[in-house]
Amino acid sequence: MNKISKLKYYIDTLCIYDLRTDPVIAQLYGLLCSAGDEKVLRKQSGFFKTVSANKSLKEYISKCILTDDNIFTQSACAGTCEKLPESILKAVRLDLMKLEQLSSLSASDISETVTNEDIREMIKTIPCWETGEAVFPLSKNWDRQINELISYYRANGYGKYAKHIAFTWRNGEICPVTSVDLITLNDLKNYEAQRQKVIDNTESFLAGHPANNVLLYGDRGTGKSSTVHALLNEYHNQGLRMIEISKSSVAQLGLIREQLASSPMKFIIYIDDLSFDSNDTSFSELKAALEGSLSGKQSSNTLIYATSNRRHLIKENFTDRENDVNRGDTMQEQLSLSDRFGLTITFLNPNKTEYLDIVLKIAADRGLDVDNEHLCFAAEQWATRRGGRSPRCAKQFIDYVESCEKRGKLW
Repeated sequence: MNKISKLKYYIDTLCIYDLRTDPVIAQLYGLLCSAGDEKVLRKQSGFFKTVSANKSLKEYISKCILTDDNIFTQSACAGTCEKLPESILKAVRLDLMKLEQLSSLSASDISETVTNEDIREMIKTIPCWETGEAVFPLSKNWDRQINELISYYRANGYGKYAKHIAFTWRNGEICPVTSVDLITLNDLKNYEAQRQKVIDNTESFLAGHPANNVLLYGDRGTGKSSTVHALLNEYHNQGLRMIEISKSSVAQLGLIREQLASSPMKFIIYIDDLSFDSNDTSFSELKAALEGSLSGKQSSNTLIYATSNRRHLIKENFTDRENDVNRGDTMQEQLSLSDRFGLTITFLNPNKTEYLDIVLKIAADRGLDVDNEHLCFAAEQWATRRGGRSPRCAKQFIDYVESCEKRGKLW
């Protein structure tokens, strides 16, 4: 059996890493089937364009292996590979051997099967795709790298949770977010005590210990949302993933958790700018999701982190109180929602000294060589014109200063 026929049968007989429906592998299969007839010219030209768009064949196939969703990757992520039958592990090794040989296919392997001189002459005009190198942790002899793959899946997950770290809930599905905020914890200045509480809670959650749902509330622009974003960037390599939902999706929290229940990853369900009108009944669903805020069971893989500018999450007006016979009951009902977050952390606007300290720290991070006295004076003017001091205001001011400095403009 020649090499081309063998590789075609390798694709046909994949068992665990069944990549036959992958568009690139399907195109490769079509190329292998066309080897030896005139269709090979069009197939090879199209395959070259596809592989070149994905850098190299070996890199693409190895990435498919690292992000595949199958019984082995799920068990590796959950740390239960020792429970798999030996037949499954043998199938994994055989699939890896086949995929490594497929990834080594070169354009010359195809041209060698062509016997027609005219077609052979034409195929020389088609560029050769790059075979390339596999991505870490795969290197050579993939069928002998089971342990390396298990460690990788344990740390990085599988399927779409290996390809992406942030998601959103849309039309009843968990959809990947391809572009995320790259802010880090080191980028955030001051508020160390508040931020450390969130960090400690998140680390406890990732370690499988009891952890609380978290409400971050306080003045606008104080870094509540940025803190949550930075946590994802800090801990995604430890299996943390984040799903942002809108307030209107709160009623679907139960469905979201059902979809996540079988995954060994850890998920923070993130709700930004949370608040409810007094006649909005969807807060009852959130209350139910927050019941018993400690995730005491180690099998629990979700927490809710929410930000709000309001300590009392249900908006109330004087008419609501005047029309309610049992005014005390109404207040208790409204307060009970925020009370069900096990951890409530307050972010308040900084005073002048704290604000200017944040300004100077951000300027130092940016490497701005400016007069600090003038910087502080201008920063205070900037805050006055924008209605108050905040970390967001400080960052926006430094963005402006840095832009002026790079363009040689006065500020």
